[in-house]
Amino acid sequence: MDQYSYIANSDAAYVDQLYQSYKQDPQAVDESWQQFFKGFEFSLTYGEDAGHNGGSGKTNGASANGNGQTTTKPDASAKPVDASHAEKEVSVASLIKAYRSRGHLLAKTNPLKARKDRQPRVDLPDYALSDADLDTVFESGKLLGIGPATLRVIMESLRKIYAGDIGFEYMYIRELDVKNWLRNKIEKEALVFTPSLDEKKRILEKLNEATVFENFLATKYLGQKRFSLEGGEVTIPALDTIISQAASMGVEEVMIGMAHRGRLNVLANILGKSYESIFDGFEGNVPEQVHGDGDVKYHLGYSSLIETKSGKQISVKLAPNPSHLEAVNPVVEGFVRAQADEEYNGDFTKIMPILIHGDAAVAGQGIVYEVTQMAKLAGYQTGGTVHFVINNQIGFTTDFDDARSSIYCSDVAKIIDAPIFHVNGDDPEAVIFCAKLAVEFREKFKRDVFIDMVCYRRYGHNEADEPKFTQPTMYNIIEKHANPRELYKDLLIERGDVDAELATRMDTEFKKQLQDRLDRVKQKAEIPYKPLRLDLDWAELRFSEPVDFDQSPETKISAEMLEKIGKALVKLPEGFKPLKQIDKLLKDRQAMLTDTKLVNWGTAELLAYGSLLLDGKPVRLSGQDVQRGTFSHRHAVLHDSETNQSYSSLDFIEEGQQKFQIYNSLLSEYGVLGFEYGYAMANPHALVIWEAQFGDFSNGAQLIIDQFIAAAESKWGIQNGVTLLLPHGYEGQGPEHSNARPERYLQLYAEYNMVVANITTPANFFHLMRRQLAWEFRKPLVIMSPKSLLRHPKCVSPVDELTNGLFQEVLDDSYAQAEKVKRVLLCTGKVYYDLLDKQQADQRDDVAIVRLEQLAPLPKKQLDAVLARYKDAKLFWVQEEPENMGYWTYLLRMGIHLPIISRKAAASPATGYPKIHTQEQADIVRRAFE
Repeated sequence: MDQYSYIANSDAAYVDQLYQSYKQDPQAVDESWQQFFKGFEFSLTYGEDAGHNGGSGKTNGASANGNGQTTTKPDASAKPVDASHAEKEVSVASLIKAYRSRGHLLAKTNPLKARKDRQPRVDLPDYALSDADLDTVFESGKLLGIGPATLRVIMESLRKIYAGDIGFEYMYIRELDVKNWLRNKIEKEALVFTPSLDEKKRILEKLNEATVFENFLATKYLGQKRFSLEGGEVTIPALDTIISQAASMGVEEVMIGMAHRGRLNVLANILGKSYESIFDGFEGNVPEQVHGDGDVKYHLGYSSLIETKSGKQISVKLAPNPSHLEAVNPVVEGFVRAQADEEYNGDFTKIMPILIHGDAAVAGQGIVYEVTQMAKLAGYQTGGTVHFVINNQIGFTTDFDDARSSIYCSDVAKIIDAPIFHVNGDDPEAVIFCAKLAVEFREKFKRDVFIDMVCYRRYGHNEADEPKFTQPTMYNIIEKHANPRELYKDLLIERGDVDAELATRMDTEFKKQLQDRLDRVKQKAEIPYKPLRLDLDWAELRFSEPVDFDQSPETKISAEMLEKIGKALVKLPEGFKPLKQIDKLLKDRQAMLTDTKLVNWGTAELLAYGSLLLDGKPVRLSGQDVQRGTFSHRHAVLHDSETNQSYSSLDFIEEGQQKFQIYNSLLSEYGVLGFEYGYAMANPHALVIWEAQFGDFSNGAQLIIDQFIAAAESKWGIQNGVTLLLPHGYEGQGPEHSNARPERYLQLYAEYNMVVANITTPANFFHLMRRQLAWEFRKPLVIMSPKSLLRHPKCVSPVDELTNGLFQEVLDDSYAQAEKVKRVLLCTGKVYYDLLDKQQADQRDDVAIVRLEQLAPLPKKQLDAVLARYKDAKLFWVQEEPENMGYWTYLLRMGIHLPIISRKAAASPATGYPKIHTQEQADIVRRAFE
């Protein structure tokens, strides 16, 4: 075997390894390899004449079985085969394996030009074979399911299957059953796949809609941005097929996330949004009944109930999204997970996420990696996503070889063993085959699958761009290249499947329909405004009004409910052996609930979650290390010290209750917060919380905060009650672990778009969390949550404050005497306890400390009511954050002009030196009381 190349040797070794496994246990290898090794051993024993004769076609004692394959009987006159043929059998087997692994590098997937030479090493000389072997029959043909066959036939089959218009990547998959299923589907169906006549007409119909729609917009709205799909029109029949195939397999709901290219076409020709509404956007008209400021037409979401050609109904939603490419991905996944949890009892086969990517974005945006890593995690799995890449080989003006280091834009799929089907966007039937296969795969294995449709972008990034500035040669080719609809129409006519008259009539009728609808818009016919329709639970809610924030609703619970939850929080299952520290924690909890009747932060928090679970409301909390809590205060999930078995007390309050969903997340902020936002978007009756490990880690999720949390209600008319817990407070832990940047959220606050709070008592936190679901509307909630206060001896609340009352936006001083007060220190958060220690130590009953627990919306009425007690006192704003951070500039914007006592303005949030921190903190307190 010296003449073998390195590749041949490595593949031969692989085949030999399989053969050794086969000899020990035939069932240990795939059925096709079993057939091959049976034939291989037979030929070694009885020679070439036993099953073939150097390709002569003669057989000794051979007969055809019922499958048309040849069976053989031993013949005493047969001669043993020579060693060189045995070696070539292994070479052919290796060649087949090489095509399966690397044939995609040869596949004709680019509609514009020949592929780059990626050196696939699948030529005959790479395997010590030559043209002289082409007419020799090899048992290895059994591996392809074609029985013993000549090398010529084997090569023709390999090229048709693996080097045609589809390039299949799947051999890296590590689960044998998954890989074998794909290989069997590909090798048995790719060669023989032929759509029915009805399917061909449907493909042409959807291609026709896609093409004429874009041409019409280009004609009527010259130069207006529409991010056209031209060059990638096969996306429309592909999506149509994915949705139809999903519906036929029992999927009841689909959620799509995509960027702006092709969105208008998808809205019109997949979701059925009225052309009038789309044209209205181009006309610049403001729709009736719009809530907020609205958004550009190619960012909007939509929802509809579709009936497929086979009569199946399926709910199809398209998520709204900002311009930030791929940002919608985690939102879609979170939405789907919530729907699966609530609507489909955890059956992921009933709901399917579809993410449509651009090639530059899927390769370049880190969020793609974060979301891909979620695919198999217990807290974030959604039963597999169908990824569809509209690969137009360019990102704005950047060529693909400047946009990624990987060969393919879709290589991220390999980290989770997801198969990838690269397909030529000028071959609609090949794309449809991939679409069907992708849905079948997803439904069977509940895992991700990627379709990489290689196409092109006919015009610039938007319709005002000149693409020849940067890609002159590429666009010279595109100018002369017929669109997919014309190519497919011509192919069908050539085949005789449809006639030219039918294709022309479809074109004319569709253009007339579009013109009629445009005329209605020009005549200003009334067009109903239909944003993304969320599920019926949202219909029970309304948008907020300013008066809603004058006083919080009641959020107390009964003493009986509190006692029931409390018992669960201190109980362990029989035989469970906790760590000593946990044993003490449980005893402390017991003492709080039954002896001192004073609860700390962690206990009040768990009581709030337990009360919501008993109310039938889902509670979901995720983030890095949330089960224990970064500061070891929560311990919502306990672990047996000997077996590591976990136990979540809140799951065992009473029979039939909601289960507490608490998940330690992957080390991601952007992806996880996006996921939780999507979860809350699907279910308004769930308390959905993301906790940052430290508050400033939300920096990594700023895009979700800016584009979704702060602006979605105004842009898209959708509410969301997601809650952010951002640990915040100056305790000498340096710049990154002190400050959650509250000023950012306060700057983003306007028009009652969110709630920003900094809470100082466990009871107020309890009521605040319950208020999230008690309101008749939903608002995102951002809490500057505590660190040192989690164990501060004064940061406790009487139990009866949980069984009475409501959230208090402002907390008055309970120590100072109002008639004596000459100075009022207005503050928020942890600095209150620093001031309180000084007030009590110096017995300063002439200084009142008033806490602003809710910063936004600013509780002006509640604050005025409290401050009215101190008419003659001088007011100061005290904060531990630097002057240019924190809350002071927000208060000025809100019309509250107070002198400030704080750290000096600074570039960094905090000093890194503990001694300087202590001096600065003491200085703030001293100045506050001077």
